[in-house]
Amino acid sequence: MSYIKCEKLILGYDGVPVTGEISFEVNKGDYLCIVGENGAGKSTFVKTLLGLVKPLAGRVLLEDGLKQGELGYLPQQNSAQRDFPATVSEIVLSGTLNSLGHRPFYGTEQKKLAEDSMERLGILELKNESFRRLSGGQQQRVLLARALCTTEKLLLLDEPVAGLDPKVTAEFYELIKELHKSGVTVIMVTHDLAAAAEYSNHILHLGRDRVFFGSTEEYAHSKEAAAFDD
Repeated sequence: MSYIKCEKLILGYDGVPVTGEISFEVNKGDYLCIVGENGAGKSTFVKTLLGLVKPLAGRVLLEDGLKQGELGYLPQQNSAQRDFPATVSEIVLSGTLNSLGHRPFYGTEQKKLAEDSMERLGILELKNESFRRLSGGQQQRVLLARALCTTEKLLLLDEPVAGLDPKVTAEFYELIKELHKSGVTVIMVTHDLAAAAEYSNHILHLGRDRVFFGSTEEYAHSKEAAAFDD
């Protein structure tokens, strides 16, 4: 059963296309990696899935009961985000906002969910620490815990290991792998073709002239992969 279906989708800026036509499905349990050159529309595609950016053409359908508010999003970090003045617990709790409805305060259910997410990602002992004082890897775990508070269905990860050292990068990839094995569907934007080959079961390659969607094995033998390697 598909969670997301894209039909004849074209992405662009100010009316100028940056991708060819995109049609594919993301099924429950998939691990999809999105690759492509800089400026190919990868982050724009993620924002389109989130409903933050409108496509130039085509449409995105959420299926099997998946709702817009059930997409757990881990964005690319910038300097302002890294210096955000809040505790770890406050940031993770913010991932439960969609479940509050019209209630003005976090309840027992939201606090339990946040604690469970922090424990799951090995950061519970950091809950009272200032986010801005954490290492890059710890900050990413905090933001991933926040995303898990939004949903257990599907995670959208935009360059989640950017700026991390190799050891922490490897640990973070394994963390995502474990979440996927537990039943979470993963869509990850990455420049790391080796990681895409190792962890994903499908790859979407975005480009103005080359758009590919298929299995990871099919991509390894595709002209799009060959051109990207060049």
